[in-house]
Amino acid sequence: MADAENTLTLTLDAGDGKGGDVVIKLRPDLAPGHVERIKELASEGFYDGVVFHRVIPGFMAQGGDPTGTGMGGSKKPDIKAEFSREPHVRGVCSMARSSNPNSANSQFFICFDDARFLDNQYTVWGEVIEGMEHVDALPKGEPPRSPGKIVTAKLGADA
Repeated sequence: MADAENTLTLTLDAGDGKGGDVVIKLRPDLAPGHVERIKELASEGFYDGVVFHRVIPGFMAQGGDPTGTGMGGSKKPDIKAEFSREPHVRGVCSMARSSNPNSANSQFFICFDDARFLDNQYTVWGEVIEGMEHVDALPKGEPPRSPGKIVTAKLGADA
C-alpha cells in the first residue's frame, strides 16, 4: 500500500452490481492546498453518496457536487489554483472549476484517457493507482440517466 496518509479510497457504485474500490495516491507535492481540501471533505463524509454527474467516454468522469447538477460545491471557500506541469493522462485526478482559475472547491474529475489540453489549466491532486476499471464502469452521460456514485470516501488510515 502507498503512503497511508496520502491515500484516498473511493468505494464506487456504478449500478447493475458494478463498482468497487478506487485507490488514489494524493499528490501534496503538486497541490498541497487541494490535497488538504480533499482530505478535509473526505474526513467529514462530504463525498459519501455524491454522484458522478458528468461522465464523458474517452475524456473524464466528474463528481464532487452534492447537488448532482455540476453547479454546487462545499460551504468552504474556493481554493487558489495550484497548476503544475503534471500531465492530464489516464487515471489523473484533477479539480474542476469555473472559468475563474481560482474557483475550485469540491468538484473533481478523473481522466479516462489523455487530456493534455488541460495541462497547466487545472490542478492535478492525485492519481488512481488501483481500481481504474471501476471508474471505467461508471454510467456515461451529461448527466447519466442513472448516475454512478461514491458510496464512501476514506483516507488511507481510515479505509
